[in-house]
Amino acid sequence: MAPRSSWKGYLKLSLVTCPVAMTPATTENEKVRFHTLNRKTNNRVVSQYVDAVSGKPVNEDDEVKGYQRGEDDFVLLEDDELEAVGLESTRTIDIDMFVEADSIRWIWYDKPHYLVPDDPVGEEAFSVIRDAMASTGTVGISRLVLYRRERAVMLEPRGKGIILWTLRYGDEVRQPEEFFRNIDDGENDPELMRLVTTLIEERSKPWHPDMVSDPVQARLLEIISAKKKGRKRPAKAKAEEDHPSNVVDIMDVLRKSISSEKTKKTKGQ
Repeated sequence: MAPRSSWKGYLKLSLVTCPVAMTPATTENEKVRFHTLNRKTNNRVVSQYVDAVSGKPVNEDDEVKGYQRGEDDFVLLEDDELEAVGLESTRTIDIDMFVEADSIRWIWYDKPHYLVPDDPVGEEAFSVIRDAMASTGTVGISRLVLYRRERAVMLEPRGKGIILWTLRYGDEVRQPEEFFRNIDDGENDPELMRLVTTLIEERSKPWHPDMVSDPVQARLLEIISAKKKGRKRPAKAKAEEDHPSNVVDIMDVLRKSISSEKTKKTKGQ
């Protein structure tokens, strides 16, 4: 059973509009979550805003956004002032431009969502917008209020539906050149390249979601299950530590690595 949509609104391109529903493509619902408790009473601890100087609790009506312009000096902004600079509609994805699909690099991608038509009448309009983007190799760019924040979004045709990606803002993305510029770009030793390529081939497997399973999550569930049943919690597995020498002959290490991989494969057969 598909999860319920978390957002409903309209997809709009010029005068073409259709109702749509959106659901996050990823979820953290299966993650183990904890509450903070008072050890003495076993009651949950509640967080609360307090005045940094007086230490007294602040009523919600007295909370206000402030932009710091100096030490202990803030420009106060009321809710209506913040709302005035936002989108006129928080329920319409108005596609105002298109760009080539491969022109947006991965680093701008934030969170994916599945976008689908929300009624049979609007399905034709949805489908023609989707297929037109696919045939022209383009993606749509728009803005949308999601998770209490206005975000730039990208609409990418995918199969029968559309993937809506929230995009990072320009000031959130660091350019790789400033980090990579000092790395030597000279030619690698051909023999080292051959050995590393062999090692990659030995370790190559078809992709499967189990490759990114969470061992910490599994371990936490073991501990919780044991505590529920009143058993002693499982002993902590001893970590294997590797302390390499400061001086390493890369060629020798690679040959040993390849030999080790072949031994593992032989034992696994």
